[in-house]
Amino acid sequence: MATDDGVNRRDLLRLGAAGGGAAVLTLAPVTFAHAEDGGSSTRTLTGHLATGAADFVYVPVEVPRGVRRIAVSYGYDRPTVPAGTPGNALDIGIFDERGTDLPGDGFRGWSGGFRAEFAISAEEATPGYLAGPVNAGTWHVVLGPYTVAPQGLNYELALTLDHGAPGRTPTPVYPPERAAGRGRAWYRGDCHLHTVHSDGQRTPAEVAAAARAAGLDFITTTEHNTSSGHGAWQGLWGDDLLILCGEEITTRNGHYLALGIDPGAFVDWRYRARDGAYARYARRIRRAGGLVVPAHPHATCVGCAWKFGVLEADAVEVWNGPWTADDELAVATWDGMLVGDGGRDWLPAMGNSDAHREPQVVGLPQTVVLADDLSRRAILAGLRAGRSYLAESSSVELSLSVSDERGRHASIGERLVADAGTEVTVHAEVSGVPGGTLRLVTDQGLMRSEPIPADGDSAGTLGIDWRTTVSLVAHVRAEARHAPVDGGVSGLPGAMAAMSNPVFLTDSSSR
Repeated sequence: MATDDGVNRRDLLRLGAAGGGAAVLTLAPVTFAHAEDGGSSTRTLTGHLATGAADFVYVPVEVPRGVRRIAVSYGYDRPTVPAGTPGNALDIGIFDERGTDLPGDGFRGWSGGFRAEFAISAEEATPGYLAGPVNAGTWHVVLGPYTVAPQGLNYELALTLDHGAPGRTPTPVYPPERAAGRGRAWYRGDCHLHTVHSDGQRTPAEVAAAARAAGLDFITTTEHNTSSGHGAWQGLWGDDLLILCGEEITTRNGHYLALGIDPGAFVDWRYRARDGAYARYARRIRRAGGLVVPAHPHATCVGCAWKFGVLEADAVEVWNGPWTADDELAVATWDGMLVGDGGRDWLPAMGNSDAHREPQVVGLPQTVVLADDLSRRAILAGLRAGRSYLAESSSVELSLSVSDERGRHASIGERLVADAGTEVTVHAEVSGVPGGTLRLVTDQGLMRSEPIPADGDSAGTLGIDWRTTVSLVAHVRAEARHAPVDGGVSGLPGAMAAMSNPVFLTDSSSR
């Protein structure tokens, strides 16, 4: 056993930014003596990180030849802090002999602060980590001081190498890119989900069962800063459920989703908005076939609110889990962006559950997308085009269309082009929201609101028509809201039950 009593000038190798990413601190290497097959050796280090520590602290580990398994465990103190002050939270992960430089070619796993230990061998790895040979060379354990108390953070890190012949690494089995589907139809999906492969408590099997129970047609696995979940769904997909691969990239300046990326693709997270790296990773996601979607942009947790802007985004998650004030603000912000440039480069809205554990509900909310079939390519194309609406459950349906006297027609995510004075009819229908309100919202604000029957044969169902002209309306979208909990005294609307992406109206003379 060896002990490192903290960071000092002798231990510090580098303090700076690696590969254009966040600031890092690299400690002195940890070395191990050679051991015989079947033996193991352990080194234990302790250290202290002060407030203002680098985003990532790298612990180099010199791995000799003949190692079949590496195991890591750690812990840290949690001193009492004043009310309103973040306490200690320390994340962990590991990179192999290929190095730590961005874009993360040496990545072998990340568990954030969810696990106190992990192990990697050729045959298997702890969820969140990637199985494969433990090759000789310099590996790096990565400590991520997410928040540090005013007193600082004391940590202890134990590293164990087991020696012996390496086993065989199994070939990952990834989900197929197509399910049976119903041809061109509306498909329901939840594209922000977590399992035991990051900080979730459900297994992939439990998530798949919950998705089927929620009436979903597709889901996306989006673990924090790891691709290990991509190969964890064998036997769980089927003709009724398409499973897409993804990742939630969890930076210090906000989280974003990589949706529908190539199986096995990994997206690095070690940068802030000030580092100028985000655009490169957005392009990498698109090259991997996926969509870039900022998640819960107005969340209040440390590091969760979105600070990178929307220039590189393909859609934005405006509804995350049960409806809250954060979602209200996200919808208002998104709505304000729809007016710019006549909607020529607008950003579709998405809703996802971000479910981690019971009793969080998979499919609350969900994005319902019009797609040519139930396949990765078709679903992503529908999401990118905004041919979708958001709903709190599979019992809620919403439709919106615009037509003119010449029979021209446009639906959600589409555009009707006509002369400025052309009269158009906006038609919206909702079902599954008894006692709520159906609303039509334009670039000018709320223009029509009708109560949805609470009882009787038409309970929860309503259709409305509203007439306007192309010159008066740049876009229109539909919302179905529950009744306000305060009876409307505050003037605030009730919780969202469903909302559509817009239909755009464009003056033909402006094109």
